[in-house]
Amino acid sequence: MNRARTAVTVAFITNGFVVGAFIARIPDFKEILALRNGQLGTALLCSSIGLLIGLGPTGRLSANRGSAWVAVPASIALALSTVIVGFSHSIWQLSASLFFFGFFLGAQDVSMNAHAVVVEHEAGKRIMSTFHATYSAGALAGSFTGGLLSQWKVSIFQHTLGVAVVAVIAALLLKSWWLPNEIDIHPIEKKRSRRRPALFWALGLIAMCGTVGEGAAGDWGGVLSRGAFHATPFVSTLPFVFFSITMVVGRFMGDRLAARFGARSLIIYGGIISASGLAIGLIVGGIGGVIFGWILLASGMSIVVPLIFSIAGSMAKHRFSDRMAPAEGMAMVSGVAYFGFLVGPPAIGYIADQITLRWAMMIPVLLALGVAGGTFFVIKEDNI
Repeated sequence: MNRARTAVTVAFITNGFVVGAFIARIPDFKEILALRNGQLGTALLCSSIGLLIGLGPTGRLSANRGSAWVAVPASIALALSTVIVGFSHSIWQLSASLFFFGFFLGAQDVSMNAHAVVVEHEAGKRIMSTFHATYSAGALAGSFTGGLLSQWKVSIFQHTLGVAVVAVIAALLLKSWWLPNEIDIHPIEKKRSRRRPALFWALGLIAMCGTVGEGAAGDWGGVLSRGAFHATPFVSTLPFVFFSITMVVGRFMGDRLAARFGARSLIIYGGIISASGLAIGLIVGGIGGVIFGWILLASGMSIVVPLIFSIAGSMAKHRFSDRMAPAEGMAMVSGVAYFGFLVGPPAIGYIADQITLRWAMMIPVLLALGVAGGTFFVIKEDNI
């Protein structure tokens, strides 16, 4: 069990590291390719489309063959796809490469989260938030090193190549540490029509409100800092660095806080904290205001996605086992949740072209309130 937990933890870390490394170079892509906010939003949209397309097949494949069978090759494919992204020299190349980057990101995400649910159940305690904390730690390391490499003028291609090598080596070294495929295989009966519980759609919508803010913090934090407040390449990464630090701390504390206060209460108050903090930071402005807003956004949103995923996996296993496998439940909630990554970047980019990026970021403020309100009405049990 300890070896499996280590393997899943490393998968979360490398997933975050790859994402953080890309996020740190988004302002460089915008500058090198001379992109408008709307054009950059369109390129990011391609990544989100690829991610969403990859979720459904990955969930079904994980249910039929086992999540570990999918997670290892998906991890390697994601690492290799980031090199292709780094080789992009036009908006069309960037958009196409980001589609495949998003596809394999979604494949690894669903499979490793499905395996994390199995590990959590086998361990008999809540540890999903801790897994997501290691993702945030990886994103922090990826964005911090990416900011330094950007400041030192290291090319994006050289950067992504180094990231890919690290991720591939990690995946290959630990491929035998995952739990056996048989432990979470749930063959799907094709002939029988299965009605999926509406509750999972609602859980996905709540998580989606959170992913818009989480994605916006990464996609637009550096652009806002560099464009609106004239930060240097390294300083422009600091909002996301502080965001990631807060996400790490919040997620490491999330499991214990949920056990003490209940998942429902924690999510509700998290939404309120995120909305108020981000709004204040944007109104104050400047690098200090952006960092403050990003920290408060992270403090509230850090626990939303892992707790919603944990709730979904638990419900699929214990309440709806006759209608869906845990991997399918995860894919269903993930598909709706990650729609926030699909609509968030382009929507904020297009709106930013009209009212400036600073005020377009008020969209995540409203959606954070949606997290609190949705949880209040949808989730009735406080200890799930």
